[in-house]
Amino acid sequence: MTHLSKALLLVCGLALAACSSDPRYAGGSVNGDGDGSVEADSYGSGGIGSSGLGSASDPNSPAYFQDRVGDRVHFTVDESRLTEEARETLRGQARWLRENPDFQIVIEGHADERGTREYNLALGARRASAAESFLADQGIDSRRMRTVSYGKERPVEACPEQRCWDKNRRAVTVLSGAAGS
Repeated sequence: MTHLSKALLLVCGLALAACSSDPRYAGGSVNGDGDGSVEADSYGSGGIGSSGLGSASDPNSPAYFQDRVGDRVHFTVDESRLTEEARETLRGQARWLRENPDFQIVIEGHADERGTREYNLALGARRASAAESFLADQGIDSRRMRTVSYGKERPVEACPEQRCWDKNRRAVTVLSGAAGS
């Protein structure tokens, strides 16, 4: 294979990758009106959009879990301790998960942009673990749960302001499908 052929193959591969219209990589979800357009997820990375997840009025749907139960809890600066508000949200998640045993979850830990990458990955891990431990104490089988830390790598909103930092200090519970699969 000549150098020109290799270069052409590389350019074609890069062009195809750049043309991806998969909404998972665009920070949104397909809007469902058939035109293939993407609407932004109101929370950005660290959660899933409710499009295609059932009706928010169906108590057994992922959309209901996300919109009505609440899929995220927030933390104070440099903390992984759950606030009373966070515990109340997690109690609701535990009730929903007990009523819907076919779902597994991934708990994502996140931090704001301040601090080193390493520090924020560790802090995100502690936040996800705190949510996981609370859910386990509420009777959710640990085999249905796993955690991941994104640290500061997936902000809801990126800006050097308190309102952004407050949104980014979170743990997000993402439904990942049937527990038996």
